Amino acid sequence: MASTLGEFDLIARYFTRPARNATLGVGDDCALLAIPSGQQLAVSSDMLVEGRHFLPGADARKLGHKALAVNLSDLAAMGAQPLAFTLALALPTADAAWLEGFSAGLFALADEQAIELVGGDTTKGPLNICITVLGLVPPGLALRRDAARAGDALWVSGTPGDARLALGHVRGEWSLAADDLAAMRARMDQPTPRVALGQALRGIAHAAIDISDGLLGDLGHVLRASHAGACIEADRIPASRVVQAQPAARRRACQLAGGDDYELLFTAPAHRHEAVLDAASKAQTPVACIGRITAAPGVILLDAQGHEIPAHYAAFDHFRTP
Repeated sequence: MASTLGEFDLIARYFTRPARNATLGVGDDCALLAIPSGQQLAVSSDMLVEGRHFLPGADARKLGHKALAVNLSDLAAMGAQPLAFTLALALPTADAAWLEGFSAGLFALADEQAIELVGGDTTKGPLNICITVLGLVPPGLALRRDAARAGDALWVSGTPGDARLALGHVRGEWSLAADDLAAMRARMDQPTPRVALGQALRGIAHAAIDISDGLLGDLGHVLRASHAGACIEADRIPASRVVQAQPAARRRACQLAGGDDYELLFTAPAHRHEAVLDAASKAQTPVACIGRITAAPGVILLDAQGHEIPAHYAAFDHFRTP
């Protein structure tokens, strides 16, 4: 049963904590933050809409985690250190049980990443979550999309395709065994933002992006910004046990066009191979080299035998993808 919480009671009970790093946090017209000398402020916003970005009736605690994780992933892609975030939340009702779960998941990840909530807004409406994250990065060390260079090695973290495989089961496109589904759902519902890896790659990697709309689609953003192309050895993309067991066509579709994994896709000079592996080891994050950046525009996909694979995989688009 929904509670009769008012807007300000809701904020005070579930989202107000003592400020740790902010000069002034939740409760005033604006938050006040001091930016350390020698740092630039990295800012990003992401909106999650029920039925578009997460399934109706999604577990509140897991949703709290994911709402912040997808934003932290943007900081990771820039090599930024998390600092603070704001939360704008539209709710159909002020349901106390839902708010308790959501805020618990949100703050568990916030505490893990040492980032604090400093403000935001609440209103009544269809369930909609909008978070703005703030991070710090030294000048000249941000991992920008326009910095890929011909000859760079192309790397990816983790095992792309897991979240899309889980979504396909939910949509009825295919069926997974219960244990396999649980493992893939965990990747879809509670992604791990690669914040430590992003910071470890500063000064080593050239360009980076997080995989939210599909590996090929997100790579396309880097290539357009950098005026470059890429050659990808598709069978070198790391796969989890469950994805690896799928038919080849499904596996490639999930890995190349599936989003929601929030892994990092990045480029680095070919001669920095060992430095990348060392950075990944320090960040306790697996990475794999899957190709290279080319001067010629476009993307070439190759299989394990070096044969070209047709690149017909479409990225997710909020206004075009059903």
